[in-house]
Amino acid sequence: MRQAVPVPGDLHDDEPGGQAAEAVRQLQALAAPAGAAALTRARELLAERADAVTALTRLRAEVGVELAGPAWGIARQRERARPAFGADADRFFFTADALEQAGRPVLADRRAARLLADGARSVVDLGCAAGTDTIALARAGATVVAVDLDPVARELTRLNTAAAGLTGVEVRAGDAVDLVAAAAGGRVAGCDAAVLDPARRAGGRRQLDPDRWSPPWSTVRALLDAVPTCLVKVAPGLDHDRVPAGVEAEWVSVGGSIVEALLWGRGPSRTWRRATVIGRDGGVRELTADTDPGDARPGPVRDWLHEPDPAVIRSGLVALAAAELDATLVDPTIAYLTSDAAADSPWVSSYRVTEVLPFNLKKLKALLRARGVGRVVVKKRGSPIEPETLARQLRGPGEGSAVVVVTRVAGAPTVLVCAAP
Repeated sequence: MRQAVPVPGDLHDDEPGGQAAEAVRQLQALAAPAGAAALTRARELLAERADAVTALTRLRAEVGVELAGPAWGIARQRERARPAFGADADRFFFTADALEQAGRPVLADRRAARLLADGARSVVDLGCAAGTDTIALARAGATVVAVDLDPVARELTRLNTAAAGLTGVEVRAGDAVDLVAAAAGGRVAGCDAAVLDPARRAGGRRQLDPDRWSPPWSTVRALLDAVPTCLVKVAPGLDHDRVPAGVEAEWVSVGGSIVEALLWGRGPSRTWRRATVIGRDGGVRELTADTDPGDARPGPVRDWLHEPDPAVIRSGLVALAAAELDATLVDPTIAYLTSDAAADSPWVSSYRVTEVLPFNLKKLKALLRARGVGRVVVKKRGSPIEPETLARQLRGPGEGSAVVVVTRVAGAPTVLVCAAP
């Protein structure tokens, strides 16, 4: 189950259970009228850009030692949450880890709508953390059972669903492993559908092995097999061989960065793989395949280089994008495409190639100087170079700019110099 970090404050008990109890007590105090006033004052001090020492000194004097630290901690998380959560940020409660796990509300709403599209009316949120998925599901019309082993997560969910004015939400203690093991008749915890987001960090480190997630891969697989209407959030780097037959795997990017990977149960599954690209304008575009399209063909570097969106790459659908663009790979092992023409496509970012040369730092610097290029953006794929280091080495006095792509072409280390977009 996902674990929430205790609310920042003066915790004196070193035992985990004691810390959790103290964190719950602090959250309850902040939800009371005096705590709400402390949170308002903390937000004012943040808006004044007061440093932490000054702000905490003033808060202790004005609202008391017991409320000052927790109020400052929650106010800081609310400020971080505001760009994504809007008005909700100023009434929700987050810890640092819970906010990181929460993701983007617009994506939670999208997931909830799809999960409920076939008529499910009740959902269990297995590992509710701060309750953001619970809230999205309840707002979409579902009755929700929010489950977590962590008492802090349960308290966050209680407070946040209450702040959102939602009814029809039950928060209870429970272990996802046991609940999934007891699933019967396509239902778990008495619900039509389930959402599971395994913890993929332990001791501050990312767990790359799904068998080390909490709950582990065996529980993920058991849920997918036992409950048709379900959704599991997974690591974007999940090996495709792990995805069971009949389960749709989806990778979602926002503004050119992967933000989530999802396994849809056999009920809501509609295809084999899906790449969802959400542009900076909020537009949603989807590339799908019912079967493995295989690899795109390799070919020589042509006039244009195309960098596929990471959701397209991770979903294994580069060949579909290549077919749309009449493009080929620059190397059989590298996810860069090339074609004769520019592309107006949501699946790629395109750059006009001006020079192709073997990688040689001295010759590359001389070429850029000769062309008056002083500002360089470095991209790389299939190369050990550090883009930031190379960009500093290539910086010069010229006023021009360029994109330098370090990669392999037909197996050979190669530099593609491209016009800046």
